[in-house]
Amino acid sequence: MAHEAITLAGGCFWCTEAVFEQVEGVLAVESGYSNGHTPSPSYEQVCSGRTGHAEVVRVEFDPARIGLRDVLEIFFATHDPTTLNRQGGDIGTQYRSGIYLHDEAQRAVAQSVHDEANAAHRGRVVTEIEPLHDYTRAEDYHQHYFARHPGQGYCDAVIAPKLDKFRRTFKARLRG
Repeated sequence: MAHEAITLAGGCFWCTEAVFEQVEGVLAVESGYSNGHTPSPSYEQVCSGRTGHAEVVRVEFDPARIGLRDVLEIFFATHDPTTLNRQGGDIGTQYRSGIYLHDEAQRAVAQSVHDEANAAHRGRVVTEIEPLHDYTRAEDYHQHYFARHPGQGYCDAVIAPKLDKFRRTFKARLRG
């Protein structure tokens, strides 16, 4: 297998995308919307909270360089999996925590890492694990957002500190 993909919801996709774009072994990261009920929603529709979609990132990685377990451990360490439908000041079902499986073979690893995170958080993890469905790529202006706008207010106040923590915690996983 040349590559594998998993889709993750960890609040604002700009934050999650910025983290995974710096991970060694990650081949591509794409922001999008998934697991809702409105076909091909726009950002404005998703923000309304009425489409059922989560803001997500599709992470494509080389399993010879980084495994799914490692990807998911980074995911759990870089967002708060204990807050239902919220990350910091971002509130709504579109900001929920979720792991969206590309195939059923991913379920056992996802459940194992989820269970470990749940034990570490004393049973408070609310991250859902579901098969991926109704994925829509986000608009072009959302792709690589932090890389293109590092001085923007939200990026500076929210994403930059998250990236600093990620870099300190996962030094061995940083892209060279």
